[in-house]
Amino acid sequence: MDRIPILKLGGVLIVTIQVDMHDRLALALEEDLTAMIVRTSARGVLIEISALEIVDSFIGRMLVSIAAVSRVLDAETVVAGMRPAVAITLVELGLELTGIRTVLNVERGMALLRAQLTEDGEGRGSDRDGLED
Repeated sequence: MDRIPILKLGGVLIVTIQVDMHDRLALALEEDLTAMIVRTSARGVLIEISALEIVDSFIGRMLVSIAAVSRVLDAETVVAGMRPAVAITLVELGLELTGIRTVLNVERGMALLRAQLTEDGEGRGSDRDGLED
């Protein structure tokens, strides 16, 4: 089965979705991310979706589920690069991305997570967040 790579940058896990998501791939991503958050003690998850042209209700619910699981494991979730058509589809489906912050691009997502980690007392340049200025 295909897997989506998960990169670790300091205290943040970065997922770049470059393929159309199907249900099994979305479930595998949720499992892989959960295991990686636990294994690395990550405090942030950045999911970059600019390559996604279509999001159905299942994928939308999976993003919400990933964010909920991440929160339980003390990690914040940010989705970057959502296309306008994807946002419109999510609204038309009545899906709210509860617990997910959205940003225009990866750079803004990393800045948001860096600010969140600093605000939570991780401090600049701490060993845990690994996001030094």
